[in-house]
Amino acid sequence: MSTFAVNLQDAHGQERFDAVRSFVGTDATGSFGLLAGHACFMTILELGLARLRHADGRLEYLALPGALVDFRDNQLVLSTRRYYRDPDYARISALLRERLAAEEQDLAALRDSLQRLEREMLRRLWELGRGGEQGR
Repeated sequence: MSTFAVNLQDAHGQERFDAVRSFVGTDATGSFGLLAGHACFMTILELGLARLRHADGRLEYLALPGALVDFRDNQLVLSTRRYYRDPDYARISALLRERLAAEEQDLAALRDSLQRLEREMLRRLWELGRGGEQGR
């Protein structure tokens, strides 16, 4: 069976695999697969798991917070902020759940911080408005 190359790129570096038989991922339209010889293709992966099947039959899972997929000239390039790779589905699923929970906590803290900032800005604007009326 024919193979293709995969380049995984994130903020920490890149990895290349030269003999990949298939790739399966999920974008906004649903799950899709790529095989060697596929036409040029570009999409954005959603947060979750994708998988690679290597030429020797090994299956490897990728946990991604989303990624740009670019397939052309029998080469797949995945560009993302961060990815995790593991052949064990249970282990990588647990890691993904853990990372998602941590991101949710970070987002909640960010939302809280933005709300406090917004309240403080409105309070100061209100005080400036009151000060401007007193000077008339």
